[in-house]
Amino acid sequence: VQLQASGGGLVQVGGSLRLSCAASGNIFNINDMGWYRQAPGKQRSMVATITRRGRTNYADSVKGRFTISRHNAENTIALQMNSLQPDDTAVYYCNADVLKNMWDRGTNYWGKGTLVTVSS
Repeated sequence: VQLQASGGGLVQVGGSLRLSCAASGNIFNINDMGWYRQAPGKQRSMVATITRRGRTNYADSVKGRFTISRHNAENTIALQMNSLQPDDTAVYYCNADVLKNMWDRGTNYWGKGTLVTVSS
């Protein structure tokens, strides 16, 4: 199973970016998917998650600015990021809890990360 993230880049304060992540490989189903980020010198933290049924959860720092969405049939998620601030600068990682068959209990996978830099 591979998770391929894209969409990072350099943006000015107040700008927007959209991240995408596609899961591929031996996939029967996917439970939760989400985005996490790690800023320099800090631990990786949750940004937003979404269940297969579309229930979302956001970090307090991004509520009202970021929106996570999911396309189950294509095994993809996206993160629309608006009103970006310098504190949003980080490497963003895609995450998925993947089932490889109907008896599987799920395995957690991470993408390689995509860098988002917000300049002031």
